This record gives sequence, structure tokens and C-alpha cells, in this order.
Amino acid sequence: IALGLRNHGASPHAEGMSYAAMAGDVLETLEAMAALPCRLVGHSMGGKVAMMAALTRPQAVARLVVADIAPVAYPPRLRGYLAAMRAVALAPGLTRAAADAALQGEVAEAAVRGFLLQSLVPGAAPRWKLGLAEIDAAMPEIEGWAAPAGADYAGPVLFVAGGRSVYIRAEDRGAIRALFPAARFVVLRRAGHWLHADDPQGFLEVLTAALE
Repeated sequence: IALGLRNHGASPHAEGMSYAAMAGDVLETLEAMAALPCRLVGHSMGGKVAMMAALTRPQAVARLVVADIAPVAYPPRLRGYLAAMRAVALAPGLTRAAADAALQGEVAEAAVRGFLLQSLVPGAAPRWKLGLAEIDAAMPEIEGWAAPAGADYAGPVLFVAGGRSVYIRAEDRGAIRALFPAARFVVLRRAGHWLHADDPQGFLEVLTAALE
């Protein structure tokens, strides 16, 4: 089951993107699908959502895989991307190529622009599938982290880090083990933050082994 979080993909747009609220969305959806307890995987922001789900309802999560994120607050790194996306003029007939050109000033990496442009619906009435205004307003929550008081998750957890990424640092392991005492760690040496794109085969092998 692949879930699009609120303000992402085809999911509804909604104000408020606390990790407690998004974890509630995930657990409510999986419960409605009779898919609990689950084996839960999350990458980046989704990894924080997955961690929060396990911490708030540990009995609902049989095992957890967290991809290249730690339970810590991060500095504002992505706000320029949001500003660039919101600045794209959504004129009728907008093409993906034109939107790509409009993003180049703020988003230098072609691979990152390609990732962002997956959320663009071009054509006669172009629009972003992302709830950009809602995400922009929630960035302090998304960048932050606050675990439930006294919570931990004793089940099996694998943290998968990119060898070329800075999102899981050696100094984060204490914070990880305080919440996830059974945590194990794997590093994909050839990958950056986008593990599944940078090293799809390596990520799939690690993920399969962890879930089975």
C-alpha cells in the first residue's frame, strides 16, 4: 500500500502538517483497509511520519524502516524550492519544459527539478498536485520534531542512510536509540538523500531483507 500524505499526490489538501496529524492520517487509512498491524516504511518527511505512527501506536506497527531521516529538527533547506514552485506562472498551455526552465534559477540540479515537476499537471489548466500553500505554511512543523512525552518503540527498526547524505549523522544515533532501542543501521554508500533513485537495487535489497 503506497500512501500519499495530505497535500501530496491525489490526497486532500488540508491545513496543519504536524507529525501527529499525518501519522493519524496514515493509521486511520490503514485501519480502514484492515492493514494493521503493518510493516511501515517512510522516507524523509515520510520517515518522520512513520516514526511518529510507531511511537503513538506501537501495537499497530510490526516493524519499521526509516529511510535517510532522524528524529531531530533540521535547518530550513527546502523553502527555496517551495518559493520557486509557487513563482511559476500557471498560464494556460504551460508545458513541463517551460516550468522546468522557470525553476532553473532557484533549483540548479536537473534531477531535483524532475522530482518536483512530477507534481505538475500541465496543459490548458495547469496546477500543482501539491498543496503548496499548506506545505509552505507548515514548514516550521515539517522541519521540526517533537516526540510524544515518554514514548518509545521497542519493535524492530532499520535506519537506512545514504552514504553521500547528511540527514543521518553519527551524533543523531543517541536520539534515535532513546526512542527506538532496537534500532539497526545500514548505509548505502553510493546513495544521497534520494536512496531509492540513487541506488534502487541496493535499497530494494535492504528493504526486502528488513521486511522479511
